[in-house]
Amino acid sequence: MTGGEVAGILVAVFWAILVSFLAVVLVRLAQTLRATTRLVAEVTEQAVPLLADASATVRSAQTQLDRVDAIASDVQEVTSNASALSTTVASTFGGPLVKVAAFGYGVRRAMSRNKDDRPAERTRRTVIVGRTVPRARGWKRKG
Repeated sequence: MTGGEVAGILVAVFWAILVSFLAVVLVRLAQTLRATTRLVAEVTEQAVPLLADASATVRSAQTQLDRVDAIASDVQEVTSNASALSTTVASTFGGPLVKVAAFGYGVRRAMSRNKDDRPAERTRRTVIVGRTVPRARGWKRKG
């Protein structure tokens, strides 16, 4: 055997090892691709029903929001009607009630005067944050 033949045999052996190594890599790569394909198929099978459920949930939420919107508009209408009613009642009964109250106050004041045309003696009180506190006891109102 000559040197060229030995070199040819070595190249052929290395070439066979390289092809074997590449064949193993390709077989493993094919297995990985098959497993990935199966995984994607399973995820797709599970994701489609989940997306359908999510879509149904969103539709249901939209229906509920439409109902809440209708209720809110009804409440707004009732509020405006109550405001209008309150304004009408205040304008209708407010003036006469003020006149009746003023007349009642005048009658009470006239009835409470003493013989010498001075109002009855009262104790003056001071209001402090929701409480009534009497002032000095000897204080008399001048008429």
